[in-house]
Amino acid sequence: MELKRITLPPITAPGEVTTFYSYESGTARSVALSNTAVLLASGQNATVPVLMIDWDTESPGLHQLFGRHGEHPGVLEYFSACRDHLARLGLLGAPGRADDMALARQVLDAVDWEQYVERVDNSRPLYLMRAGCVDDTYGERADAMDWDALFGACPALFRCFAEHVAARFRHVLIDARSGRSAAVSICTTLLPHRLIAPFKPTQSSLDGLAGVVERAIAYRCSHEDEQRPLLLYPVPTLLPGVDCQRRHEWRYGNSHTGDTGYQVRFERLMRQCYGLTRVSLDSYFDEVQLQQSVAVFSGAPLHAPDLIHDERFSLRRTCQTLLHWLGDGYFPWQSLDEIRLLGAVGAARQLQRQRGGHEAAAERGRAEPDQASSCETDPALGIPLTGDLYRLGELYREQGRVQDAIVCLDESIALRERLLGAGHPDTRASRFSLAGLLRDSGSPGQARAMLRGLLDDCLRRYGSDHPDTLAARAALAETMALLGEWSAALSLHEEINASCERLVGSGHPLTLEHLAAQARTLARHGEASRARMVYERVLEGRERLLGSAHHDTLRCQQELARLLVVAGDLPHARQLQAQVVAARDCHLGSDHRCSLEARAALVDILAAQGDLDSTRREQEILAHARVRRLGVDHPATLEIQLALAATLSQLGDLQAARRLQEQVVAVSEQVRGGEDLQTLGGKQALAATLARQGHSVDARKLEDNVLQTSARLIDTPGMVSGAHPSHAGMHDLRKSILETRDDAGQVDSLAGKLATLQELIDKRQGREARALADTLRKAVLRPDVANALRLRGVAMIKGVYMRENDKDALLAFAQDEVSSLQEALAEASGGRPVAAC
Repeated sequence: MELKRITLPPITAPGEVTTFYSYESGTARSVALSNTAVLLASGQNATVPVLMIDWDTESPGLHQLFGRHGEHPGVLEYFSACRDHLARLGLLGAPGRADDMALARQVLDAVDWEQYVERVDNSRPLYLMRAGCVDDTYGERADAMDWDALFGACPALFRCFAEHVAARFRHVLIDARSGRSAAVSICTTLLPHRLIAPFKPTQSSLDGLAGVVERAIAYRCSHEDEQRPLLLYPVPTLLPGVDCQRRHEWRYGNSHTGDTGYQVRFERLMRQCYGLTRVSLDSYFDEVQLQQSVAVFSGAPLHAPDLIHDERFSLRRTCQTLLHWLGDGYFPWQSLDEIRLLGAVGAARQLQRQRGGHEAAAERGRAEPDQASSCETDPALGIPLTGDLYRLGELYREQGRVQDAIVCLDESIALRERLLGAGHPDTRASRFSLAGLLRDSGSPGQARAMLRGLLDDCLRRYGSDHPDTLAARAALAETMALLGEWSAALSLHEEINASCERLVGSGHPLTLEHLAAQARTLARHGEASRARMVYERVLEGRERLLGSAHHDTLRCQQELARLLVVAGDLPHARQLQAQVVAARDCHLGSDHRCSLEARAALVDILAAQGDLDSTRREQEILAHARVRRLGVDHPATLEIQLALAATLSQLGDLQAARRLQEQVVAVSEQVRGGEDLQTLGGKQALAATLARQGHSVDARKLEDNVLQTSARLIDTPGMVSGAHPSHAGMHDLRKSILETRDDAGQVDSLAGKLATLQELIDKRQGREARALADTLRKAVLRPDVANALRLRGVAMIKGVYMRENDKDALLAFAQDEVSSLQEALAEASGGRPVAAC
C-alpha cells in the first residue's frame, strides 16, 4: 500500500510532550486526549501542529475517534524498525554504550518517522501516529515487542524520540496504556514534560496513579541523564447525577469515616514530589472535572457538534479549562484568577512592545520606548494594565507572596501616577494597598510615611469625615501601634470612632469595625480591662446586627477569648472559644481552615487550664482533621501530634505517647530530613518519654544526637545574610537538654511543679502557693517552654497574685512577660528592633 508522506517545516522552538495516563478508565483518557488535541490544533488560526501518539498497543483505538479506518503503520512498526536497526548494528541485547545519545540519534535518523504519521483533520494541522497496523498478525507482534530489551540496548532512544518529534510539532500528546508495565514507564517517565492523569475517585485508582507518579519523579531525580521536570495535572472523572454531598466527600474526605479526599492526597503528593511546603489545588479542582458522559463511556467518533458544544460539564469545556494551565505551562497550584491576570498583563506588555517597535521603525534613530513611555503615550493600553497589576498584587498579598505583591503594586502605582495623576482614586487605592502590605510584612516605618501622605491628601480633598479619610486614619493608627506609638494611635482611634458614631450611628458595621481595631490596639498596649470592654461592645453589636454565627462575630469572639487568656480569665475564655469551635464546625465543617484555627486556640486554653482529658480529646480531633486536610507530613500535623503525645505523657499513657512520637520522628525525618528543627524537637520529646519509661541509655543516645546535630548546624558558616532563622530554636533545644541533665536530681519538671501549684490553690494554701508562684516566674517565661504550658503557668501565677490583690507583683510579672516576648521576637528577627505587642 502506498502511503502519502507528510511535509512539515521545523518549528521555531521545541514543542511540549504531554502524556495522558490513567491507572483505570482508558476510554476516558483517550477521549480527553482527542478533545484536547482538537482544541490545541485550532489555536492561532488553526496553525499549531499537534501530533497524537497511540501508545496503548494492547487496546488501540485512538484512530477510531477520528473515523480512520483501513491499515496504517504506527508505534509498533516504527519501534520495530528501530529494533531491527540496532540488531543490524549488533547492539540488541548488549548494554548501553557511553555514546548512548549519539547512537539514539543515529537510529532515529535511519528510520523515516514521517511514513508512520497520518493527517486526521484537513481543517487543522492535527496528526496521528497509530498504535500500529491492526491486521491478523497485530496481536502476535504486539506481544513480541520487548520494550525492556529496546531500552536496555539504547536507553536514550525514547528520550531522543521525544525531542525528535517535538522539533516538528508544537504539542505531542501520548495516549499511554493503563495499569503498570514497561510501556507505561516509557510513556510516563522517559518521554513527557507533563503528565495529565484522569482518575476515578476510588482508592485503587488513586493508589495506582500515585505509585506511577512517584516512580517517574524518583527515576528522574536519581538518574543524571533524566534531570528534567515532570508536572502532574490530575483530572477527576466523576459520575453524572451524583449529589453534591458525595462529590464533596470524594474531594475533601469524610471526617466520620476517616476517608481522605482526592484533593488532599494530590496536595500531599505534590508537596512530597516537588519539595514544596504549601500546595493548594482549590482553584484547579474547582474548574477541572471531567464528567463521565455517554461520549466518555462509549468513545464514539468526534463530530462537529461535540466540538462546539460549550455546556458547563461538556468535554470541550473541561479540556478548554485545563488548557488555561497547560497553555503557558502554569503549575496546577496556581489559581485560575492568577493565570488570567498574568495572561492579561502579558498580552498588554506584548502590545506595548509591538507599539514600541512600530514607533521605533517610524522614526529611525529614536530609541525604542520602554514600557512606561509606551503606556504614557497610549492610555488605552496602560490603564487596563494598571488595573490588572493592582488586582494581581492583591491576589499575591492574599496568598502571602509578599515580594511578588510589592513588585506588582509598585509598578501599578508608577503607571497610575503617570497616566491618572497622584490624586486619582485608583492611584490612591494602589498606594493604600502597598502601605498595608509593607506594614504587615515588617516595614511599618515605610508604611507610616506612605499613610501620612495618603491621609494628608484625603483631608485636603475630601475633609475629615470622608470614608477614604477614615480608612487612612485607621490604617495609620494600626501602623503606629505596631511602632509602639501608643498615645498617637489611641488618639486616632478615638477621633475615628467619634466621627463614625456621628455619621452612621453606634451600631453601624463601620463603627463596630473601627471599635474592634481600637480594641486590638488596647490589647497590644496591655490595657486588658479597656480592651475587654470595647470587645464586648463590638461582640454585642455584631450578634444583634449580623447574628451569633457570622464570620465577623466569631472573629471578634475569638479575639476576645485570646485577650481573656492573657488576662488570666481562662474559664470565660474557654466558654467563648468553645462556642466559636461549635459554630465553625456546624457551618464550615471540622476540616475547614477557620475550624482548625479555632480548635487549635481552644486546645491552648484547655491545656492552660490543666484539663488534660479535654485537651486530649480536642487534640485528637484536631490531629485527625489536619491529617485529612493537610496530610500526614505537614508541619502543622506533626506539631499537633507532638502536642498530643505530650498530653498523653502527662496523663501517664507513656506507651501511647512513645508510639506517636516515634511516628512523628519517622515521618519528619523522611520528609524534612534529620537536621530539621521539627525533627530534632520530636527526638527530644521522644528522649524524655524514653527516660520516664526507664530506657535511659536510648534516651541519652537520642539527646546526644540532637546536641551533636544542632551544634554542627549552628557552627556551620552562614551565608552573607546571617544566621539561619532556625538557629534560635537550635539554641533552645540544646539549652533545654543541658538544663535537664544539670537538674537530673530534681524529680519535678515544670509541668509537675505547676500541678503542685494547682493543688495548693485548690486547698487554699495561699502562703505556700505564693511562695511556689514566685519561684516559677522565670521558669514559665523561658523561650523553650511549650506554648500551652507557658499559658497555663502564666494564668496560674497571675491568679495567685490577683487573689492576694498584689497589684505590684501582678504588674511586674506582666512586664516580665512582655519583655520575654520582645526578646524572643528580637532574636527571631536577627536582632532587629521589634515593636511591642
